[in-house]
Amino acid sequence: MGTNIHATALVDPGAQLGQDVVVGPFCVIEADVVIGDKTRVDAQARIHSHTRIGADCHVHSFAFVGGDPQHLKYQGEPTLLEIGDRNIIREFTTLHRGTVDGGGVTSVGSDCLLMAYTHIAHDCLVGDHVIMANAATLGGHVQVGSKVVLGGLCAVHQFVRIGDYAFIGGKAGISLDIPPYMIATGTPAKLYGPNMIGLKRQGFSQQALAEIEKAYKIIWRSGKKRQEAIAEVAQSYQDSVEVAFLLNFLQNSTRGVSTDNQNGVNGQEVPLY
Repeated sequence: MGTNIHATALVDPGAQLGQDVVVGPFCVIEADVVIGDKTRVDAQARIHSHTRIGADCHVHSFAFVGGDPQHLKYQGEPTLLEIGDRNIIREFTTLHRGTVDGGGVTSVGSDCLLMAYTHIAHDCLVGDHVIMANAATLGGHVQVGSKVVLGGLCAVHQFVRIGDYAFIGGKAGISLDIPPYMIATGTPAKLYGPNMIGLKRQGFSQQALAEIEKAYKIIWRSGKKRQEAIAEVAQSYQDSVEVAFLLNFLQNSTRGVSTDNQNGVNGQEVPLY
């Protein structure tokens, strides 16, 4: 078919468009933009400079992709936004480039669905197969694992990490880390146990599901201090890859981890000591 650029679109000569790219009416594509094969950019979308978009993506109308970070220290440095393949970026989404202090790159993986009005701030790292429902918002430096679902209108505080396969409820306020596999909702968000239905759909074995559930009960519902509970789980499930992944996430948390909905005070972290 070949690349198809509408006569009213403004495409800078410094932009690199792959094969079979479609650019709709009144789009603006700035210099130093790279767009992969078979990607479609609908009418009136804007792709800012220093943006890399992979193949077979669909950028819907009025999306603003690769804009300057909303950061007072930003002084126009040529930082990047990198987007993988097969992503759907819906209307009025805003995806901002990184900052020098934050590593210089905001990245989104592949096979993600970013619904209308979602926002990914500077220096965020988003994995593969992530779904962000309408108006879900990531503050700066947030890390989101793969196969995470973020409900509509949820807000994630700067520097928070969300582990793989987590499910965040609508209108949740996330100020502490959410471990992999877990359901979290509320403001401030609390944990409601492993997302057993979602994990089963993702192909987790019955043994893995049972081990994750038991680990959760020991760590969050046994009443034991966090490090004591983690040590017990590590000893009891030495051969579980899934449990090891969960424990590694917990041990590397710097902000603290959300508590179970039955424990803690106002959703705050239980001390590690």
